[in-house]
Amino acid sequence: MSITVIGGGFLVMLLLMFLSMPVAVAILSVGGVGGYLAYGMPLVETMGGVVWGTLNNPVMTAIPLFMLLGELLLRGGIADKMFDALAVWLGRLPGGLLHTNIGTCALFSATSGSSVATAATVGTIALPALDARDYPVRPALGTLAAGGTLGILIPPSVNLLVYGSLANVSVGQLFIAGLLPGLILTGLFMAYVAVAYPDAGRSGAAAEVSPAEKRRLLRHLVPPAVIFGIVMGSIYGGLATPTESAALGVMAAFWFVWRNGRLNWALLESCFVQSAKTSGMVILVIVCALLLNVTLSMTGGTQAVTRWVTGLGLSPTTLLLLFVLFYVILGMFMDAMSMLVLTVPIAVPMVTALGVDPIWFGVFVVVMCEIGLITPPVGMNLFVVQGVRKGGGDFNDVIRGALPFVGIMIVFAGLLILVPGIALFLPDMAAGR
Repeated sequence: MSITVIGGGFLVMLLLMFLSMPVAVAILSVGGVGGYLAYGMPLVETMGGVVWGTLNNPVMTAIPLFMLLGELLLRGGIADKMFDALAVWLGRLPGGLLHTNIGTCALFSATSGSSVATAATVGTIALPALDARDYPVRPALGTLAAGGTLGILIPPSVNLLVYGSLANVSVGQLFIAGLLPGLILTGLFMAYVAVAYPDAGRSGAAAEVSPAEKRRLLRHLVPPAVIFGIVMGSIYGGLATPTESAALGVMAAFWFVWRNGRLNWALLESCFVQSAKTSGMVILVIVCALLLNVTLSMTGGTQAVTRWVTGLGLSPTTLLLLFVLFYVILGMFMDAMSMLVLTVPIAVPMVTALGVDPIWFGVFVVVMCEIGLITPPVGMNLFVVQGVRKGGGDFNDVIRGALPFVGIMIVFAGLLILVPGIALFLPDMAAGR
């Protein structure tokens, strides 16, 4: 298969998506039609086995479990108390509650695995408090949109789980690889807030809280810390697979929701229905992406792209810098999950042929997907934060508030390229290397 044909197929998929065709249908259309034209019905029939094998993969079971875990924390009142606890500890820093937005997003990310859920949850809790204390609108909205992106980087992350499935690499190693970059990115966000908005909210600051009350409120940070410890500890302690660890996290979340007195049939129905909807969407897109991968593999498309890239004589650094530009542009028009499933089957063989570690590349791709979440016109987190504003408002406020964080993430992507140990230090240490 020639590079021209592959490029044409990719452009057709983009065109179908721009015409508002569902992502899964666009990918399946190109993959299915391409496979039929190349090999006829035998290849199309082979795809049924791929679907069956994908849906029987235990990793797929982890997706609805992590979705359910996030829904339980959202609707069980745990996230509200997390924000209240962090507000009294971080609210006195230069930037005030803007730090609380980012800190709560990071903490919620460590249990939910979803960017949209993180932005929606923390935004719903934080915006009334920010409005009441006269915080500037743009940075308030920007920190929520940018903080929400941490949901797909800090483990457990649904996007890292999907990458592991598509690239056939260890999900456990991806999770631990995303931890240090997630914490560093959180620190960069907070450093920017402290420098850019040191006086934010000072005019409407809340009354000083006693040290004893501060210590008492720390108990509200116990549930997310325990759930994170159970999920990650069970994986790296060799006690459970990622799917089993997700199930353990859900059981812990049930217990904490019950302790809060929120566990009832209405909450369970809401959590299960929403989790099923989101999981169905994600798994359908993954299945269609794998079907496209079958067509590329059988027709030699992946190998052709790899030979073409290696023949250009590019260094790994040059190729990765080109990927930064490519993903930033693609993220303006496509959501994070679509970017991931559309590009990973082609990109991973390209970079591994030049000696790039696929675990490191998984973290890199997710960081680039984070950028796509807050770049207009199709930045999902921008719309989520705008949607939870009381009384609406100018959408440009969300865009302008988030743009500085886009710059920070692009700089961080460059830092990852220059210092790959940021993502590989913990996996190497865990493996004894």
